[in-house]
Amino acid sequence: MGMGQTKIFLRRAAHVAVLALVAVPVAVVLAAPPAAARSEAGSAALARRMLAQLKVARALSIRGYSRDRFRPHWPDRKGRCSTRELVLARDGRRVRRNAACHPVRGVWHSPYDGKVLRSERLVDIDHVVPLAYAWRSGAKRWSPAKRRAFAGDLRRGELLTVSHSANIAKGGRGPQSWRPQRRAYWCRYATTWIGVKHHYRLFVTPKEKVALLNMLRTC
Repeated sequence: MGMGQTKIFLRRAAHVAVLALVAVPVAVVLAAPPAAARSEAGSAALARRMLAQLKVARALSIRGYSRDRFRPHWPDRKGRCSTRELVLARDGRRVRRNAACHPVRGVWHSPYDGKVLRSERLVDIDHVVPLAYAWRSGAKRWSPAKRRAFAGDLRRGELLTVSHSANIAKGGRGPQSWRPQRRAYWCRYATTWIGVKHHYRLFVTPKEKVALLNMLRTC
């Protein structure tokens, strides 16, 4: 091999080596799971640990239950938005409110069934853990103040804007007898349900626990 051929060979070898070094981190990046998947997996692992800490018991009697026992869960606040209006503003896009804070325009996505709703009249604010279900899970024994705090909780995902039709279909049922129409939302639904119950120390029934574990498998 002549001197000129040797130089060409060495340049080509160096070029191949550089490409190999560049290709390695690219392959690593491509192999890494998406951030959303890692986040869901982490949430599911935490939810399983919290679920394992919840007491398992038979549901209490519905006797004595009334939504009034949790009121006022949409409190009117002079000069301020009500809890319902705050949730609508939080969950919607391009929401416009009048002087009284009531939404007069906006777009809402219902995660339970995937519907896109362009009128406030078509949406409801759902309690992820229904009030009647919470009553039978231990809220029956709470003070009126704690029930009001639960019904208006804006911090733990208990309140969610959904379509009116999905809210009616769900009613006061738990995950053993009702699940969101969109399977893609099962993971988020189960982790939120468990998080709310864990924070308020509400117990779960055996069938409810099995249903929640099954939904967590979709994470």
